[in-house]
Amino acid sequence: MQLNINVTSFLLLGLTQDPRRKNLVLAIFLFFYIGTLLGNFLIIATIKTSQALGSPMYFFLFYLSLSDTCFSTTVAPRTIMDSLRKDASISFSECIIQVFTFHLFGSLEIFILILMAVDRYVAICKPLHYMTIMNRQVCGMLVAIVCVGSCVHSSVQIFLALSLPFCGPNEIDHYFCDLQPLLKLACSDTYVINLLLVANSGTLCTVSFLMLMVSYVIILYSLRNHSAEGRKKALFTCVSHIIVVILFFVPCIFIYTRPATTFPMDKMISVFYTICTPFLNPLIYTLRNAEVKNAMRKLWSKKVSGDI
Repeated sequence: MQLNINVTSFLLLGLTQDPRRKNLVLAIFLFFYIGTLLGNFLIIATIKTSQALGSPMYFFLFYLSLSDTCFSTTVAPRTIMDSLRKDASISFSECIIQVFTFHLFGSLEIFILILMAVDRYVAICKPLHYMTIMNRQVCGMLVAIVCVGSCVHSSVQIFLALSLPFCGPNEIDHYFCDLQPLLKLACSDTYVINLLLVANSGTLCTVSFLMLMVSYVIILYSLRNHSAEGRKKALFTCVSHIIVVILFFVPCIFIYTRPATTFPMDKMISVFYTICTPFLNPLIYTLRNAEVKNAMRKLWSKKVSGDI
């Protein structure tokens, strides 16, 4: 593996170099990041304190909110700070760490969405055996497995990043470090590395998306045997999950499943899945879930009573 020895830092060009537009970027990222933190921390606190939300679905939702928070934190705070600077530089080590954490929590979110689909499949298609199959030990083991899988995926990204030789330009035409913009700066042929990138990230996104869509088609088809009330409740839950899956996976597939070419829209699409989706997830799950809303009301009532 050939390590970088010449370039010690990179210059992030960000979304724009115009000072006025930088202020707009600052405001947008700050708004979405604060909203992401508040929304996901509220879900985390509600699930942790509410006995009514003890089912496996909310166990996985807890970890989805946690991964959303961490995923957004890998990008948003630095972008906010960079918007205040004239030149936004990042050291080589910090860039590699950002690549690792970005893919670690991004892939963790993908795997947890798959676990949530599995949970809904068992709950709807095998309701009599649901609590036996999806007991707390099994759920904990599944989360541990996907954490290991996320580490493996992000470690591959690091291996690919460290194999790139950087010996000339150091301006990254992006607002965070990722393999695609780094490939443009490498002073060697990156064809093989690009294929490995598509095989790693591209395949993960595409296969996971197809698995999730097929699983939800099966789930929705099986609802025909349920009562009208049961169909309505299950449909609301599944629709929420499908919306989250589409919002997250479609932009990721667009970015990671094509050859090493860049388009002007790439950075805006990245904005959507790095800060918009983590912001929207809590809204989607709370606005369409009566149990979560009721638990939040009880949590708020306890807080108000405690304050009084």
